[in-house]
Amino acid sequence: MTSTSGRLPPGPWGDRRRRRIGLLGGSFNPAHAGHLHVAHCAVRALRLDEVWLMVSPGNPLKPKRGMAPLAERLASARRIADGRRVKATAIEAGLGTRFSADTLALLAKRFPRASFVFLVGADNLEQLPRWRRWRAMLRATRLAVLPRPGFTRRALRGAAAAVLAPYRRRPGALWDAAAGRGHAPWCVVPAREHPASATAIRVAVARGAAPA
Repeated sequence: MTSTSGRLPPGPWGDRRRRRIGLLGGSFNPAHAGHLHVAHCAVRALRLDEVWLMVSPGNPLKPKRGMAPLAERLASARRIADGRRVKATAIEAGLGTRFSADTLALLAKRFPRASFVFLVGADNLEQLPRWRRWRAMLRATRLAVLPRPGFTRRALRGAAAAVLAPYRRRPGALWDAAAGRGHAPWCVVPAREHPASATAIRVAVARGAAPA
């Protein structure tokens, strides 16, 4: 099935199961081995029950030109997911959200017994100050940052990391009861940097070469 309604598990109506869930949002234009590497590293380091590959209907910070249709991007995410520990979903289309702050707020209401952690690459940590209501979002939601080639050191010296510095914890302490009092904690996941890039894949395809 390639429905883009988001009405596949996990559905936008929610449930009351108690789980630790990593949320990896993105365009997935297309999904690739780097996304799966991030998901697996997060599951191991953060003791997650599952990771959702949340395929965005449209990233407000990315141009529409060159963006494949949602159904195509969702299909590419499903090809790398296993449907159990790593799930591909267009849940934001079902929720009608475009901004991460809105998505996370609705997910917290609709999945009240789930514990969410927002997974981002170091490139997105650097961009956080451009995101709508990012500080309010991260006061309420755990954050885990994955290394990204060319971005990791710079991002950890950036404005967002400086603001969040008092709340940084070790990955193993992310779920400690005391860690979330007043402000949700965040961490950097120890993982090797994966070289895969959706941009490089699209360029290779456009040139008629098989993507790596």
